[in-house]
Amino acid sequence: MNKTIFAFLLAAGSFCPAFADAESDARLDSLEKAWNTALDEVVVTGTRTPKLLKDSPVLTRVITSSDIKKSDATNISDLLQSELPGIEFSYSMNQQVSLNMQGFGGNAVLFLIDGERIAGETLDNVDFSRLNLNDAGKVEIVKGAASSLYGSNAVGGVVNIISRESSEPWTLNVNTHYGKYNEQRDGLNFSFNAWKFSNTLSAQYTHIDSYDMKNEGDYNSFYGGNTYNIKDRLTFKANDRLKFTGRVGYFFRERNSSESTHDRYRDLSSGLKGYYEFSDATNLELSYSFDQYDKSDFMVADRRDIRDYSNTQNIGKAVFNHTFAGKHILTVGGDVMRDYLMTYQFADNGSRKQITADGFAQIDLNLVKNLNIILGGRYDYFSESHNKHFSPRVNAMYKLDRFTFRGSYAGGFRAPTLKEMYMDFDMAGIFMIYGNKDLRPESSNNFQLSGEFTKGLFNATLGAFCNLVDNRITTAWNKAMGGMVYTNIGRVNISGLDANVSWKSNWGLGARASYVFTHEHVKNGEPYTSSTRPHTATVRVDYTKNWKNYGLMVALNGRILSKVGVDEFVSVTDYQETEHVEYPAYTMWKLNITQSVWKGIDVIATIDNLFNYVPKYNYSSTPSTTGISFAIGLSLDIDKMVR
Repeated sequence: MNKTIFAFLLAAGSFCPAFADAESDARLDSLEKAWNTALDEVVVTGTRTPKLLKDSPVLTRVITSSDIKKSDATNISDLLQSELPGIEFSYSMNQQVSLNMQGFGGNAVLFLIDGERIAGETLDNVDFSRLNLNDAGKVEIVKGAASSLYGSNAVGGVVNIISRESSEPWTLNVNTHYGKYNEQRDGLNFSFNAWKFSNTLSAQYTHIDSYDMKNEGDYNSFYGGNTYNIKDRLTFKANDRLKFTGRVGYFFRERNSSESTHDRYRDLSSGLKGYYEFSDATNLELSYSFDQYDKSDFMVADRRDIRDYSNTQNIGKAVFNHTFAGKHILTVGGDVMRDYLMTYQFADNGSRKQITADGFAQIDLNLVKNLNIILGGRYDYFSESHNKHFSPRVNAMYKLDRFTFRGSYAGGFRAPTLKEMYMDFDMAGIFMIYGNKDLRPESSNNFQLSGEFTKGLFNATLGAFCNLVDNRITTAWNKAMGGMVYTNIGRVNISGLDANVSWKSNWGLGARASYVFTHEHVKNGEPYTSSTRPHTATVRVDYTKNWKNYGLMVALNGRILSKVGVDEFVSVTDYQETEHVEYPAYTMWKLNITQSVWKGIDVIATIDNLFNYVPKYNYSSTPSTTGISFAIGLSLDIDKMVR
C-alpha cells in the first residue's frame, strides 16, 4: 500500500503537516487493517459455504449492522430502498406492497431468514412487514438467478436476513422510536452465553395511525396499523464438532383498512437444525423448519375474527460439504417441502397441497492461483404440476493485483404456484380470475460480468447483466371463459448496468454512491407492461467520530428514481386497449443523527423526506408521504451501562 497517499489523507483530516513519522505510519497501518476487516466480511448466501466477500466468485452485496444503524430502517423494504438502487416497493390493489427488483417481481425474488424460506403471500409478495431488523446482524443480497442453489422463486435473486450473533456473556438492549402520525417502534434484544448454551431473544412492536394524503390520486389515505414480532433462538454446543439450534417465532399484524373491518395477519414459525463436523474438511447439516402464515378479517362491531387464508410449509433439508486437496469444496444436498394452501381465492374457500423435492450439487474449484471457478446444478420436482427442471450455474473469479473480475451464467426457473394453477376468484362482481393447471414454469438464462477495483480506502465495481426470461406467468383476458386467466407469455429481456463506488477516510468520513440502469423489453401485443424505472441511484454520506465519553454518527441517505412511462390497461376485457401514463421522477432523503452520550446510551434524531417532497398525484409507485417528518429515538445497552 502507498503510505504517502494515506499520510496525506491523514494530515488533511487532522490538520497535521507531518506525513511519514512513526506515529502516522502506525495509524495508517491500523486504518488499513480496519479497511481490510470490512473487505473480509464472511458471506454464505451465494455459495452456501462461508467465503470472504473479496474471495466470493458470486457478486454479493452486504448490508452490515453499521449500515442498518445508519439507515434507521424498520423493516426490509425500508432498508433495501435506502441501500440499493434498482429496487422499488410500490402499492398494488388495496395498498398491498409489491416489489420490483430490476424487472423481477416479489414472486421471483426469494427472501430468507437465516437461510430458511418463509410462507405466505399477497399479490405474489411475501409480508415484508414481518421481516423486521430488530435482531438483524446483516443482510446479503445476490442478484440474478440463484435457482441452482435455492430452486423456484430465486429466478431474480435472493435476499437473506442473517440474525445477529453475540459472544458476550450477556447483552440486553431496549430501544424506542417515535415519529409523525404516532409512529412507534419499540424493541428488545437479550442474549446470553453460558456453559454449552447460547440464546437470543428479540421482540418488537410497531404502530402508526391512518392519515389522509395531501393530494388526490389512486389512493387518498394511508392505512395505519400495528405489528408484534417475537423470536427466540437457542443453540446447544454438545462438543467441538456437534451443535443443535432451535428457534421459534410469532408475528401479528393488524391493518386498519376500513372502519368496519380490519385485516389481520399471523405467522408461527419454528425449526431445528443439527450441525456435525466429521473432520476439519467434512461437515453435515440437517434441518427441519415449519412456517404457518394466516390471514383473517376482523369485524370491529361484533369482534369476530374470520380466517380465510392459511399457508403452511414443512421443509426438511440436508447439506453436506467436503474439502479435498486442501482447497476444493464439494457441496451436495437436497430439500423436501410439503406446501399447503387454503384461501378465499379458491372455489368454496378450498385447499390444495403440493410436495416438492430437489437435489443439488456444487463444486468450488481453485485450480490455479487467483482463479476460482464454481460449477453447480439443481434438479427440482413439483408433484401437483408434475414439473421437472434442471438449473445449472457457472461462476468464475480472477484476481489481478488490485482488480477482481467476475463472470457468471445461471439458469433460473419459477414453477407455477398453487394459486396460479387453481385460483377461482370473483373480483367484487366485476370479473373472475381463473387458474391454469397447464401453466409451464418460467425459465431464464442469466449472464453477469463485473470488474472490481480496490485501492486502500477506495472501492469501485462496474457490472453488466442480461436476463432472458421465457414463459413469464401473468394474467390475460379469456373471451371464452369471460374472465382473466393465468397464462404464459413470450420472452421478456431484462438487461442493464450496475455501478457502485465507496470510500472511507481516516477521520471518520465515508461516502458511497450506487447506480443501476435497467432496460426491460416486452414483445408488442403481450398482455404485460413494464413499470421498471430505467435509472435509479442511492447515495450515502456519513461521519463517525468517537471521543472518550461521547460519540457522534451522522448519516445522510438519499435515493433517486427517474420517471417511467407505463402503458396501463384501461379495459379488463381487452388487454390491447391501453393508455400511456408517466410516473414522475422523485428523490427522497433522510438525515439520521446518533449521539452516544454515555456508555451504552444512544440518542437518535431522524429527519425523513428532508426536502419536503409531496406527490402532486398519488400513484401506486409514489411514496405515501405528506411531507417532511421528524422522529426521535433512544437505545440503551444495559449490559454496557452496568459493566
